[in-house]
Amino acid sequence: MSDVDKIMIERAAVVGCGVIGAAWASRMLLNGVDVAISDPSRSAEQILIEVLENAVAAYDDLGLPTDQRGSYRIADSVAEAVADVQFIQESAPERPDIKAAVLAEIEAGAPVDAIIGSSTSGIKPSVMQAEMTNPERLVVGHPFNPVYLLPVVEVVGGEHTTIENIRRAQGIYAGIGMKPIHVRVEIDAFVGDRLLEALWREALWLVNDGVATTKEIDDIITHGFGLRWAQMGLFETYRIAGGMGGMRHFLGQFGPTLDWPYSKLMDTPDYTPELVDKIASQSDDQSGAHSIRELERMRDQNLVGFLKVLEANQWGAGTTIADQRS
Repeated sequence: MSDVDKIMIERAAVVGCGVIGAAWASRMLLNGVDVAISDPSRSAEQILIEVLENAVAAYDDLGLPTDQRGSYRIADSVAEAVADVQFIQESAPERPDIKAAVLAEIEAGAPVDAIIGSSTSGIKPSVMQAEMTNPERLVVGHPFNPVYLLPVVEVVGGEHTTIENIRRAQGIYAGIGMKPIHVRVEIDAFVGDRLLEALWREALWLVNDGVATTKEIDDIITHGFGLRWAQMGLFETYRIAGGMGGMRHFLGQFGPTLDWPYSKLMDTPDYTPELVDKIASQSDDQSGAHSIRELERMRDQNLVGFLKVLEANQWGAGTTIADQRS
């Protein structure tokens, strides 16, 4: 069960319908929310149709209902999309100037009490609030892709966000089957992306130095600790590694190794065209036989399998699937 009280909404807007925005819209639609969509791209509706098709297939595999979905419409403008909605999820490109312009359009047309969530993966909400008329209702709602399957969303308030609106945002996200985590300290990139960035930087060095290829690194993750992380996080995994002595024993045994030269996290290789070519060509060799949509479907099938097992065991992210059935 969610530890946040659900708030069920009927009408929402998604502003920006690329990969993330379309996945947000799909999750909302499959949880019975009517969604108005605004995006200047002519391909936005086609992206939504394709992503929604993947989401429906995933929900069918999970045994979640898909026959009582909300409706969607493509609005002619941001103002039209956000009029008379209870919640807006902004998923514009990751540039402060673009987001500021989009947020201005949202505020001009949205009801004054509508919560605005931003999908930004790293921009502090206070930066985005700087030119807003009603900054108190903006939160970061940072998800992980595919949004329609992965339940966690980082909820971050800015300098002007009220705690009441943070709680409202958490309730709305919980109402569409998500696991909202309140990031209480406003920092760049929040929590999830900081963890991912640390692993990414180390992986770049391993490829750059010829220690491992992109496939070898991915195999070590998918066949090793990635399986642990799928159902237990970092700290719980290490607690078990400490044996009967738990986390205290683990820290006593492995804490001193933090001084060893295991990591280059304080530095990165030069981001040269040669390194980009090296990584890109290895990635093509690794995955290029499949289209992006094929890889997405395989990803979704694997995640569905994980979620089914976790739900059966009433563990981790599986509890959110059980909660959606109730």
